[in-house]
Amino acid sequence: MNSIELLNQLTTAFGPSGFEDDVRELVKKNLSDLCNFSYDKMGSVICNYKKTSKLNAPKVLIAGHMDEIGFLVQNITSDGFIKLQNLGGWWEHALLAQKLIIRGKKGDVTGVIGAKPKHHLSDVERNKVLALKEMFIDIGAKNKKEVVEFFGINLGDPIIPKTQFEQMKHKNLIMNKAFDYRVGVSLMIESMKLLSKEKLPCQLIGAGTVQEEVGIRGAETTARLVMPDVAIILEGPPADDTPAFSKDDAQCVMGMGPQIRFYDPSAIMNKKLCELVVDTANNKNRKIKHQIAIRTSGGTDAKAIHLSKIGVPSIVFGVPVRYAHGHVGIIDMDDYQSCLNLVLNVIRKLDEKTVKSFTAY
Repeated sequence: MNSIELLNQLTTAFGPSGFEDDVRELVKKNLSDLCNFSYDKMGSVICNYKKTSKLNAPKVLIAGHMDEIGFLVQNITSDGFIKLQNLGGWWEHALLAQKLIIRGKKGDVTGVIGAKPKHHLSDVERNKVLALKEMFIDIGAKNKKEVVEFFGINLGDPIIPKTQFEQMKHKNLIMNKAFDYRVGVSLMIESMKLLSKEKLPCQLIGAGTVQEEVGIRGAETTARLVMPDVAIILEGPPADDTPAFSKDDAQCVMGMGPQIRFYDPSAIMNKKLCELVVDTANNKNRKIKHQIAIRTSGGTDAKAIHLSKIGVPSIVFGVPVRYAHGHVGIIDMDDYQSCLNLVLNVIRKLDEKTVKSFTAY
């Protein structure tokens, strides 16, 4: 399976926060020949090679989170409309008139977020962002009884965007939902596969974490279980290269290589690990295009992992994603491949001496 096929599978999969089962099964399916699996009690999956010769070597964790932002059925009105509870950070402006999939006990049901036609809007309504609590999903039901009995939908059922994976006119550009989550899972899977045939200086452990979008929860329990010595968090950070942004401030431009994040409000990355990563990317024999980022907002699984035990040197690599946390994102496969190369080459350097140097004060 090539990278595009893997990303198609992962991004199309159903998996809002707390309901990551389908994505977890894809991780296991793709690594079952190489890895044994264990789990924290939140549902994160930990992947250890079946064969390892470096049991006393430093543990290197590569982690991507499996969950995507979505919704829950919060209520059902008497006339058959469905009210929403968000799972993760949505901007309401991007929601109206979008298709969604509700997973009920009788299977998946398609609906649309209802929007009042412009003909019926007052001047005040036209100039405000509608709050989520004022929105509803229309599945074509006649009443509440039909929603429950015919459609099989109940309170607490999970909801995700309904989208389609596509390659764009430039074939290296692809679009779908969930790139800003599953791109990290895909990189983890491919890294585990490609490095399985090598004699590594470390114990490499992959993880698909859960519930990142609702409070970085699975990363905390995963780190407690794995107890890594170093962590590489794999992400799909929001691109800042569209007309809405200043070019001078851009640190996540699609087509300019992976983002190497030194800072965001949730974590200051280990200085010596950052230096090693940049030196690796700048190696004259295999120079990898990259972007260094100091983010003024946001956070990743690094927040929990770098505070685990007595501290874990951590860093975040990301493939820029246009329109993150929306129904459809876009990534450049050149960025993806560059990020994969960076992960592989950094891991090959993480021997015991190097890892110890990160915390030699």
